[in-house]
Amino acid sequence: MDQNLFNSICLEQLRLSGVHEGETVAVLSRGGERPEYADAFLWAAQQLGAATYHMRLPSPSSAKGAWAVGESGLADNPLAVEALKAADMVVDLTFLLFSKEQFAIQDAGTRILTCVEPAPLLARLMPTREIRERVEVAYELLAKAKVMRITSPGGTDVTYKLGVYPTMSEYGYTDTPGRWDHWPAAFVFTGGADDGVDGQIVLSPGDVLLPFNTYVQTPVTLTIEAGFIRDIRGGLDADLLKSYIESFDDPRGYGMSHVGWGLDERAHWHGLTQFPGGMGMELRSFYGNVMFSIGPNNELGGPNDTPCHFDIPMRGNSLYLDDELIVDRGELTVPEMRPVNRR
Repeated sequence: MDQNLFNSICLEQLRLSGVHEGETVAVLSRGGERPEYADAFLWAAQQLGAATYHMRLPSPSSAKGAWAVGESGLADNPLAVEALKAADMVVDLTFLLFSKEQFAIQDAGTRILTCVEPAPLLARLMPTREIRERVEVAYELLAKAKVMRITSPGGTDVTYKLGVYPTMSEYGYTDTPGRWDHWPAAFVFTGGADDGVDGQIVLSPGDVLLPFNTYVQTPVTLTIEAGFIRDIRGGLDADLLKSYIESFDDPRGYGMSHVGWGLDERAHWHGLTQFPGGMGMELRSFYGNVMFSIGPNNELGGPNDTPCHFDIPMRGNSLYLDDELIVDRGELTVPEMRPVNRR
C-alpha cells in the first residue's frame, strides 16, 4: 500500500482511539518486522499532538509451535515494560496477547492496540462507530447470559455454563484506559466455567483452523466433558489437530477456552485466500460466525496459560443464550446487531 495512504488510515485509527495532545503513544515492534507500520503510527501520533517513540525489540530467537502464544519478548526486560506502562497508549506490532507483560501494561491504565494484519485488510475493515455500537449490543446480551448452547446441521450440540468469566468485546480501536483491542476486529466472547463445557462439536468443511490458517476439509468430531476435549475423531484434519496439541506436551491444551460470535458484514469468510500472511482476524470477525477456542483462558482471568491455542470460527451454526436464539444458522436475530441494510 502507498505509504501516504497507510499514514492516513493510521491517523484515522488513532483519532478513533482518542489520541490527543498531551498524551504519549509508544509503538512496539520486533526485529525488522513492519517498519512501515511503525513509521505510519509515529507520524499519525505527531499529527494529533501526542509525544511518541518507537521501542524496537530484538527478533525472537526461537518459538515453540506455529504460534508463540504468550511470548512477548519483554519477559526479561522489566525496564521496557515500565516504559510502556508509562505511556497512554501502546501500538503493538508484535502480538502481546496472552502475555503477563500485556496484563501488567493494561493494569497500569495504558490502552493497547494490536496491529499485525496486512495493510489492505486494515483499510477495508477500518473500524467504525456503527460497528462498535452493534458489538456493544452483543456484549450486553452475552454479559447477562448464564448458559450458551451451540448447534449445527452437522451434529454440533454443546453447552457452556457462563457467568464465571467476564465478557469481552473487540471492535477494532481502544479509547478507554486499560483497554486492549485488535485492528481489525468485530466480535464478542466470554469463557465457560472451567468444568462447565459439555457436549459435541462437529467441525464441517469450510470451518477455519487458526493458527493453521486453513479451512477444514473433512468433518472432525470433538467430544467435550467437564471443560476438556476427551476425544477427537475424523480424517486428516482431526489427525493434524491432535498432533499439534500433543506437540506441546501439555494436557491443558485440550481445555475449552473462549466462545462467541462475529458481527462484521464486510469481513469475508474466504479471507484466507486473499491475505494468507495475517493472523486470521478477518475470519474471527465475519458476520454470523460462531467461534470457539481451545487452550488458554488467562486473558479472561482464568488459570490456563498453556501456549497451545486454537481459534475455530464456524459457519452456519446456531447459538442460543438462555434458550433465546441469537445466531440462526449464521444470521444474527437481534435487529440492533445487524447492519442497517439487514434490519
